[in-house]
Amino acid sequence: MQQEIDVKVNGKDYHIRVEPRTLLIHMLRDSLGLTGAHIGCVVGKCGACTVLWQGRQVKSCMVFAVQTAGTEILTIEGLADGGRLHPLQQAFWDLDAAECGYCTPGMIMAAYGFLLKNPNPSESEIKHAISGNLCRCTGYRNIVLAIERAAKEAQEVGNRGQHP
Repeated sequence: MQQEIDVKVNGKDYHIRVEPRTLLIHMLRDSLGLTGAHIGCVVGKCGACTVLWQGRQVKSCMVFAVQTAGTEILTIEGLADGGRLHPLQQAFWDLDAAECGYCTPGMIMAAYGFLLKNPNPSESEIKHAISGNLCRCTGYRNIVLAIERAAKEAQEVGNRGQHP
C-alpha cells in the first residue's frame, strides 16, 4: 500500500507516492530522477549514497522515504548554481579528487555537511569526517586537499563579507 508524502528536495517541493519499504535512495533515483547519489552497498557501509537530510549527512540507503515526509533533502544536484559548480565540486574537479567518480557525490555531500559544522577543519578532522565514505581508487589524498581548498576559499569569501 503506497503512502503519499510531501518532501522538499534541492529547494523544490514534491508530492509523491511511495511504498513504506522504499528507501530514500530509491525514491531519489527512481521517483525523482535524481541519480547523483549512487547505490553502493545498501547497508550503510560505503557512503556512495550520502545526502543531507535536515542539514545533516545521512546514508540514503539507511532511511525510508516515508521518514522524510515534511522535511528537506539536499543532493549533489542541489549544490551547483545553474551551470556553475559549487566551490567544493570545483575543488574536486580542479584537484583531480575523483578517479572513477563512483564515490564522488557521496564524498562531496559528506564533506559539505561537515564543512557546514566545521568551516575551519584540520587535516585530521577532514579525514575523520570522510571516514564513513569509501573510495577504492584515489588513496584519499586529493580528496582531503580538495576539501581543505574549499574550506579555505569559503573562509576567504566570508572574510570579504560575502556568503560562500
